[in-house]
Amino acid sequence: MSQDKAAYADDVSYDESLDELPTDDELDETVSNLESRGFEVVVADTAEDALAELKSRIPAGASVMNGHSTTLEEVGFADYLMEGDHDWENLHAEVFDIDDDAERARARREAQTAEYFLGGVNAVAQSGELVAADASGSRVGAYPFAAENLLLVTGANKVVADLDAALDRLENVAYPLEDARAQEAYGVGSAIAKQLIYRYENDEGRTTVVLVREQLGY
Repeated sequence: MSQDKAAYADDVSYDESLDELPTDDELDETVSNLESRGFEVVVADTAEDALAELKSRIPAGASVMNGHSTTLEEVGFADYLMEGDHDWENLHAEVFDIDDDAERARARREAQTAEYFLGGVNAVAQSGELVAADASGSRVGAYPFAAENLLLVTGANKVVADLDAALDRLENVAYPLEDARAQEAYGVGSAIAKQLIYRYENDEGRTTVVLVREQLGY
């Protein structure tokens, strides 16, 4: 099953005007406004640079969990977590090795409190807000509080003018593409059921946004 946007883009109607790379000035403004809201920000030139940044920020021995993210797949982190040469506690593998559905669900909830939780977002407002959503909440549940440290990676194509545009992007870019992916992967559509507007990070150093100067994710 492909996670690649190209696998769905030709057959899905979405607002391509909300999926364009920003100018350097727009990206600089976004970084400044994110930092003013308490987020640490790293700008990576390539997916490879983003992966190196993520790896460098997680110390040996740390417990690590990730929510579903096409961007994490595209930069190579999902494969590295499952197969790479690291000394982390891979909570993702532990959770999905559990056969019993109820026990796996319990472990999945506990994994939201990982020392390092990684995921993505659906939109980044130049004014500094982050927008993310999913159907079950398993991807965004750790973001506001549960995880000790949060690493969010996103393509710069998700940068839009303001919060209204970010919410539009969620509805009119991320959702239709994710819905198509879910139909293929699970046989059922997705839904914007659990939505987060992340306006500020009050815990200094907790949340890092890795902005990649590439078209990544939905």
